[in-house]
Amino acid sequence: MLSAMVFRQLQRPLNAGGLHHGAATTLKHVLGVGGSSVVNCLNRYAAATGFIRISFLDINQCRNWDVARLRLYADAKKHSLHVRTQQGRDLLQGVIDKQRAEFIERKNFLVDDIREARHKVQERVREKIVEIREEKENIMTIPNMLTISRAILSPYIGYVIVQGDFTLGMSLLVVAGISDLLDGQIARRWPSQASKAGSFLDPMADKLLMGSLVISLCYSELLPMWLTGIVVFRDVFLIGAGFVIRYISLPPPKTFSRYFDATHVTAQLEPTFISKVNTGVQLATIGISLGAPIWNYIDHAALHGLWYLTGATTIAAALSYVINRRNTFKIIQKKT
Repeated sequence: MLSAMVFRQLQRPLNAGGLHHGAATTLKHVLGVGGSSVVNCLNRYAAATGFIRISFLDINQCRNWDVARLRLYADAKKHSLHVRTQQGRDLLQGVIDKQRAEFIERKNFLVDDIREARHKVQERVREKIVEIREEKENIMTIPNMLTISRAILSPYIGYVIVQGDFTLGMSLLVVAGISDLLDGQIARRWPSQASKAGSFLDPMADKLLMGSLVISLCYSELLPMWLTGIVVFRDVFLIGAGFVIRYISLPPPKTFSRYFDATHVTAQLEPTFISKVNTGVQLATIGISLGAPIWNYIDHAALHGLWYLTGATTIAAALSYVINRRNTFKIIQKKT
């Protein structure tokens, strides 16, 4: 109501004597205050009622306005502000959408990269599993069973000899010798019964048998101490070399369970010719020495000569493994 009354008074004809004086007089008449104070009041009132950017400094222009035009002007200003606000919101929303799209794109790239890396790791694990399965072989063959039986029987033969039952000891030695011949013949005649693990198991069983026999015969004073020392030292040396070869040939990871997994074959042993000769000479010496108390030829000169021959071939066999170490074993590698 105040605005309508003020602008109706402003629309009245002013005196011809002075425009500014008439306007001031009219404002004084209406509001009872000075001209400048009236303008300030109108400015504050316009700001409080939402009339944006309306100035009442030019009285000549403002006196022709009415309330409807002022409201239209204020509405236009409000609409313009709303449009600019909406444009700002749209611009901000566009920036946010762009940043979100870039973030989603980077996230998808990282997810794809992680999936690809996981797929490669899974493929590598499957390849390793296949590789390990290919490296394993069946060790439950007849030759290997005979070899293991001979290894288990060896300490018992030594015990029988120490107890002085030389006849039973001779019988068991014959059984062990026959098993040694059989496992070799079966592996050669039937390839399906051959195994790379047998190339290590067979000499290990022979070393265990020889060690048990020479120690028990030395204890029973049927074999000299020096020959026992040579045979035992050579066997311990070869067994230690076998453990070293196993460690060198075992591919990573070198775990305790994989190291003693007999089905995981990593190397193949090829005995030298002199070693094969020495094995036969040792078996003959053990058998003849064990038969000395049975057939009464203890301390015979031929028996002493056989001892020296056994010692010489044992030393030669040990040296042959050292000299031809590159040809005595072969590390089994994965085929590429």
